[in-house]
Amino acid sequence: MVSLCCCAPTEKSCLLLYYKIKSALQALKRKKRYEKQLSQIDGTLSTIEFQREALENSHTNTEVFKNMGYAAQAMKKVHENMDLDKIDSLMDDITEQQAVAQEISEAISNRVGFGDEFDEDELMAELEELEQEELNKKMTDVRLPSVPSTSLPSRPASSRKKVEDEDDMKQLAAWAS
Repeated sequence: MVSLCCCAPTEKSCLLLYYKIKSALQALKRKKRYEKQLSQIDGTLSTIEFQREALENSHTNTEVFKNMGYAAQAMKKVHENMDLDKIDSLMDDITEQQAVAQEISEAISNRVGFGDEFDEDELMAELEELEQEELNKKMTDVRLPSVPSTSLPSRPASSRKKVEDEDDMKQLAAWAS
């Protein structure tokens, strides 16, 4: 061991320093042992946790497998009294009965003797004729204004205004350039 004291080992202060160093070394060794133990315990806990998860997964898989077996048995039991030919026949009967029900519904919903003897196109043509007659009657009662006796100006006022506006724009463009 290296001596940290430059004086003789018999001196009191040197002895005290020697024991403090020895005590610190022992504490450091103890710390290293505890760290190593802690690392080992942490590894052990990780292994145990991994095993616990694997067991839980195995148990879950076993339960799923059992339940799948129960479901398969139940489906066999339900289907054992069913015959595909009987099912096809039953589906045909249902389709046939739905068609009969549809026919009955259509027969009930059609009004008997009401409106079947009139052609809808003929009715529309007659309605248009009546509307046209009404319009013609209204048009004969309309009084039109008389034609003016004086001559009209050669250019309407709005056209003159437009020409003036165009001239103003040309002047403005010439001034801007």
